[in-house]
Amino acid sequence: MSLTRRHRFCGLLLLALSATSTAPATAQMPTQVTFMTAGDGSAFLPYGQGVAAYLATKGLQLEVRKSGGSNENLSAVDASPMTIGTAFMASAYEAVSGTGFSAGHKHENLRALFPMYETSFQVAALRKSGLHSLADLDGKKVGVGPAKGPAEGFFRAAADAAHIKPVIVNGDPAALSRLVLNGEIDALWQGAVVPIPSLVEVANQADAIVFGLSEAEVAAVLGKLPALSATTIPPGTYKGQTAEIKSFSAWNFVVANKDLPADTAYAITKAVLSAADPKSQIYPTAAGTRAANAANDRILRFHPGAMRFYREAGIALP
Repeated sequence: MSLTRRHRFCGLLLLALSATSTAPATAQMPTQVTFMTAGDGSAFLPYGQGVAAYLATKGLQLEVRKSGGSNENLSAVDASPMTIGTAFMASAYEAVSGTGFSAGHKHENLRALFPMYETSFQVAALRKSGLHSLADLDGKKVGVGPAKGPAEGFFRAAADAAHIKPVIVNGDPAALSRLVLNGEIDALWQGAVVPIPSLVEVANQADAIVFGLSEAEVAAVLGKLPALSATTIPPGTYKGQTAEIKSFSAWNFVVANKDLPADTAYAITKAVLSAADPKSQIYPTAAGTRAANAANDRILRFHPGAMRFYREAGIALP
């Protein structure tokens, strides 16, 4: 090959390589991330599956894994850089402060990624049982979700506030709702985005009542658990509900380990919070999954990768 032809060939090769290197790349993560959610009948599981399906359309792959809920998720995320999870922020408060379920162990590796939705707690029982208040549950069999999960922990706090001693029954929310319908347990306590799926199941399949706490009981719980806030559920939220329900609530966030690669945290947060209509694009309960709701996190520091997105989006963080 002549010198002139060789120079011409090399020039064409360099142009080709330059064009290839500047082509837009599909968003990718170096290692697959595990996404901890919760069990069958929970609100976390379908939400997490919706997030994973939406991210897959953006080239980001998550492995959704069932779990016992917030407490298990927080411990798993704290221990693994490549694990993220759904978490109730009142449970996150216990995790980082070393109190409650996390007594004696502070989870120091937890960071927030993005907001999910607000969670509050209610109870469902068959109307024929005559149960219509927290005080009525004294000595009754009450399903509270997975053993040592957040729903159980907050039910115990509510029971203390009401000065009652119910019989705790553990299990996945879907299984517990069937036990209520079959009359094998007296009531089901759950916390999730309203309307709570397992309580809807009971209310829709039987003549049932959904109720919460009295004002005094709510105040007593908030006095012990500062990460919570008072809330009300409007009439008509559940089938047959004619009066508002008083309870307590806190936000849920997807959380990550501080050592999750910053580019990965940024890509996940940006993709999820860039959904124009998260309720339809991700999952019906994702209406609150918007960047502006990041300010509802008063518990965890944000992951640096997530903070990069919020800065770009002009979101002021607490």
